[in-house]
Amino acid sequence: MNAAEQPDRPEGAAALAAELEALVAAARADARDDPFGNPVLFVALWLTRRMDRGELDEAAALALLQHLGRAAVVDRAGRLRAYVGPDGDTDAPFTALAQQLAGRLGDENAPGFETFVAQAGRNRFAAVFTAHPTFGMRRDLAHAIADMATMSEGRAARLGTEALSFRPDPGITLQDEFAQARFAVRHARDAIDRLNAALLAAARERWPERWTEFAPQPVTLASWVGCDTDGRTDIGWWDTLRYRLESKRGQFTRMLEKLPDIAATAEVRGMVDSALAAVERQLAKAPAPGRQPDLAELRDFALVLVGERDAAIHEASSLIAALDRAVAAAPDDEPRLTLCLIKAGCVAHGASIALPHFRLNASQLHNALRGVIRVESEPTEPAQRRAFLAAINGALAAVEPVAVDFGALAAERASAARMMMTIAQIVKHVDGSRPVRFLVAETETGYTLLSALWLAQRFGIADKVEISPLFETSDALEQGPRIIDEALRSPHWRDYLKRHGRLCIQFGYSDSGRYIGQIASTFWVERLRARIGDLLVRYGLTDLELVIFDTHGESVGRGAHPASLADRLAYLDPRWSRRMFARAGIRTVRETSFQGTDGYLLFGTGPLAAATIARIAEHSFADVAGDEADPIYDEPDFATEFFQTVRQEMNALVDDPGYAALIGTFGPSLLDKTGSRPAARQSDAGGPARIRHPRELRAIPNNAILQQLGWLANSLHGIGHAASRSPDLFRAMRKGSDRFSRALGLAEHAMGASDLDVLRAYLDTLDPGSWFDRARRTARAGRRDELIGVAVALERLDHAPALRRLFGRFATDWLKLRTAAGDTPTMPTRLAAMHALRLAAIHRIWLLAMHIPDFRPQGGVTREALIERLLRLDVPGSLEVLADVFPQKADPTVGLDFGEPPGPREGGTYEALHREVFAPMRRAFELVREISGAIQHDIGAFG
Repeated sequence: MNAAEQPDRPEGAAALAAELEALVAAARADARDDPFGNPVLFVALWLTRRMDRGELDEAAALALLQHLGRAAVVDRAGRLRAYVGPDGDTDAPFTALAQQLAGRLGDENAPGFETFVAQAGRNRFAAVFTAHPTFGMRRDLAHAIADMATMSEGRAARLGTEALSFRPDPGITLQDEFAQARFAVRHARDAIDRLNAALLAAARERWPERWTEFAPQPVTLASWVGCDTDGRTDIGWWDTLRYRLESKRGQFTRMLEKLPDIAATAEVRGMVDSALAAVERQLAKAPAPGRQPDLAELRDFALVLVGERDAAIHEASSLIAALDRAVAAAPDDEPRLTLCLIKAGCVAHGASIALPHFRLNASQLHNALRGVIRVESEPTEPAQRRAFLAAINGALAAVEPVAVDFGALAAERASAARMMMTIAQIVKHVDGSRPVRFLVAETETGYTLLSALWLAQRFGIADKVEISPLFETSDALEQGPRIIDEALRSPHWRDYLKRHGRLCIQFGYSDSGRYIGQIASTFWVERLRARIGDLLVRYGLTDLELVIFDTHGESVGRGAHPASLADRLAYLDPRWSRRMFARAGIRTVRETSFQGTDGYLLFGTGPLAAATIARIAEHSFADVAGDEADPIYDEPDFATEFFQTVRQEMNALVDDPGYAALIGTFGPSLLDKTGSRPAARQSDAGGPARIRHPRELRAIPNNAILQQLGWLANSLHGIGHAASRSPDLFRAMRKGSDRFSRALGLAEHAMGASDLDVLRAYLDTLDPGSWFDRARRTARAGRRDELIGVAVALERLDHAPALRRLFGRFATDWLKLRTAAGDTPTMPTRLAAMHALRLAAIHRIWLLAMHIPDFRPQGGVTREALIERLLRLDVPGSLEVLADVFPQKADPTVGLDFGEPPGPREGGTYEALHREVFAPMRRAFELVREISGAIQHDIGAFG
């Protein structure tokens, strides 16, 4: 193919894609007879040579990637449809579930009305919309995928031919995240209405005189968008208040849309109209997002919040009473049912479209109490635990509530105290209908929970705040029972729980997954749940409701099961665990997070949201009492040894210097910014900081980098070593245990997105030896010097020995797994082809970098340092420096008369350098980032 025939048309790109995938397949087949070769590098070199000959320029390479990526997007839409189930366009699953719960007319075993209300009406599940940096695709592409998943296959195929960008929206703000969450929440609320309508219809059929007394709330919604300050300082309390007002506006707007236009609703309509107008006046005074307001603006905002408090309906009881009167006055059952649905939404969510979840870090709580608890050292130190616990219990016995006003809030500097004061003002002035969740990340001592309780009592809102520990770190999962026990020993904590009637706990799957492995973390989480249940029995607190919130996200890298939504729910909430709580008489509420674009996709259209809520309801109401025993629970020694081995292998991996080199060299540069949270820190010399340990990366980019490098270690590493300990029992459990086989199913999905040849290709790219080998064999004029230059620069990084040892670690584990399990899933050809294309683009960037002329150090930056930044793929930052060093335009002073003979002018125009080196380098990097975006669709999620 010559330059005139390059594939700039869709059919040309399709032909080249077919040729590329065929070459990948053939190279993989040939590799069976050539153990010393690498089929992925072979294909990358084939692409590089086509680029060198002008047969594949940047535009053609982008067209090729567009074709591969579009196919991945269409496939993802089909998987999404299958994942949630295809029945979202009908109410059949809701009706069947409601009829089953209510029983048929004439059935002598049918429940009574009170029993039905207790079973069907209580909250069983909450969907929590969170905003981690997982907004990995553009909003228009997310809508297209949701639409394709809802439409017929033929329509999906036609949509798949449209040109798409696979990169995320640029400059994502917290407001953007809130808007996306709000879009998904509205679909979710509509789907919940369909579930509640079926329950109300079943109650009307069985109890026609009493059904309007029923306000079902089996599934509720919450969000922490705008309320999560763990790891960030850019969210002001005024921002949080604005988002809560916007949530309130969403609730009132939705109510007005749903209210029947009949005389009976006049009172309700008037109340909501007036309240919405008051909220609009409050929002008009809210400081604009993205900036620091001055004190006068904050005062004006505070005055309108206080002044419009009553008009804006700061608590939903009066509105619910008005809805009751409207129901009683409605002329027939049709508007009566609609009014009952609106009422159910208010009972469940108060004056908000979704309930708020606040989150901060345990260290922030400890810092806020330093002036109160005068104990030296840190609360987590073993020698000081008792001293801290005794001190905080003493403080709880003496704490006196203090008044909170917006002036005190504006003056407060301790982040934990400021958050608790913000909650106090929300409860007082925005919506105090329901308790506010207060999540504490990295809880590793009971002192943390008691500190949160002290702050809540200090600001007079202990009865309006649900304090919840987040168990996520390796230590927290191991010590979780002791942490809860430390808190339960406090009479203040027990009294607090009894007043609320519930204990809330949270489990994270990002840090736990990356440090101890995803399938090992779910074992430790299940074990911790069981021990918390035992503690409730021991303390005589089985009448408490136990709220279990799993913040796992959508990717296997964050712990969500990829097979189906039903599998995902069963994986997180195993039947054995549910039976254990049922036998102890402990009622549970399950909560699950839906994170960023990936999570919101499940609510991207009305039918998708309905199917999602249907699966949730089916799981939540499933009767597990008569289920057969699972053999994995009859072999506790095997389970403990298996998952402990995975944990040990992951612990060793995380501390391996080669692992830090793998994910930290150019891994972060493969990713666009995928959320509003501030970007990672920079090095003092400019460019990305050198990653020396995975803890220096946040969990989501850590997981995303592993996906981009073709080896999902946090979801599959260690399983081979664990399986090799007892291979026969491993195979038996894989075949006979539903719980164990489902866990392995998650790992198998990760295997299908992993390939040792792909990983080795990236590792060899960082090995100077492979570049010296290419230099020995190249016949292209000028190429030898380029290759030697790259090799010498990589030698200075000195990563190769550690990376070779790391590859041995991965390969050993994988080979043991193959021996124990037999065949394992393999990476699809299309995904391997995208990796090869990206490697060719990376190689092109590095080869072009060798043409950067030497220059005198400027601002402390040398050519050698700049080349290292380019090896780390810090292309945009490096090109900014190069634009200053080698200006593209001529010196504007040349030719001007300054009254004296002209002095020397340094430098001139470097248009050729920009055209032949810098511009191609930029285009190649844009291709690298586009490929990263496309790869996430083959994997199914970001991070």
